[in-house]
Amino acid sequence: MRNRGDEHYDEATLPFPGSLLLAHPSLLDPNFKHSVVLLTTHSEDEGSLGVIVNRPLEQNLGEYDPELENGVLANVPVYSGGPVADEQLILVAWKWSPQEGSFKLFFGINAQKAEEILAEDSAYELRAFLGHSGWGEGQLDAEIEEGAWVPIKLSPEIESVMEKDVWRTLLSRQSPELRVLADEPEDLSLN
Repeated sequence: MRNRGDEHYDEATLPFPGSLLLAHPSLLDPNFKHSVVLLTTHSEDEGSLGVIVNRPLEQNLGEYDPELENGVLANVPVYSGGPVADEQLILVAWKWSPQEGSFKLFFGINAQKAEEILAEDSAYELRAFLGHSGWGEGQLDAEIEEGAWVPIKLSPEIESVMEKDVWRTLLSRQSPELRVLADEPEDLSLN
């Protein structure tokens, strides 16, 4: 059992759907370097799926799809969700309820469902992702065991997950060693 702030959790239970994966600084694959992945499904037998939440494409759905430019979803930001099916648009809605201590997630919903969710509760955050991140049977667990990923429990900070330096911010909070690694310059010759 490890204590992070006021939260107690058993690290052996990580990762699980709804947790975050932080790319370890040694992970140099350009598809995942400095990425933060919201894990939406995870099973040792069936594989894992998630979306990268810190790669904004600097456009919204109205700009991406002219059919949506005057609709309720026009201002929903679009992100690069990962290297798998990178032209597939995935809509995701989530809400952290601190009073309930829960995180509610709707993944892969259509535009009509997204509009219904927002109409029922405007507290939901809605994001669009092009593509997703996926791992086959046992692959993610093996990558975590090798040290490629730092799984962390999701917290109310989900609301700030979209900030530019969220990878560095979240990784720095995990340990002094990771804080040093997270602060290394991209080009070590500048050090």
